[in-house]
Amino acid sequence: MISIVMGSTSDQKIADKITTKLDEFGIEYELRVISAHRAIDVLLDYVRNSKSDLFISIAGKAAHLGGVIAAATTRPVIGVPVKSSTLDGMDSLLSTVQMPKGVPVATVAIDGGENAAILAAQILSLKDDKLKEKLEQFRKEQRENSVK
Repeated sequence: MISIVMGSTSDQKIADKITTKLDEFGIEYELRVISAHRAIDVLLDYVRNSKSDLFISIAGKAAHLGGVIAAATTRPVIGVPVKSSTLDGMDSLLSTVQMPKGVPVATVAIDGGENAAILAAQILSLKDDKLKEKLEQFRKEQRENSVK
């Protein structure tokens, strides 16, 4: 299972991209809104007690959500930086990708929700042959759709 945590409800469009792709792959998930800055105690409690295999964080502006999650668990964290009204998302990207040694957050492109879902599926497919087959079919379809 995957935990998707967004910093605010304004990140819903990105969350929808992720959940749509996870649904296509048949991957179970739960979606929460927890601000790393406004509800740190709630976030830490959630991460420490979660049974999820990995986390996807969605955050804009300061975008510390992924890093806080990564600091509280040894499970993989995928960060999705969100384009905000300031700095076109570069602030979010740098806040997500520039993690200190020993606390990694795998980071996809700004607003890259679909890639976050695909990366999560790839990680889970290491121990799930049916999911691996779905990913191989997905890639085959991509290849067929890109050659005319």
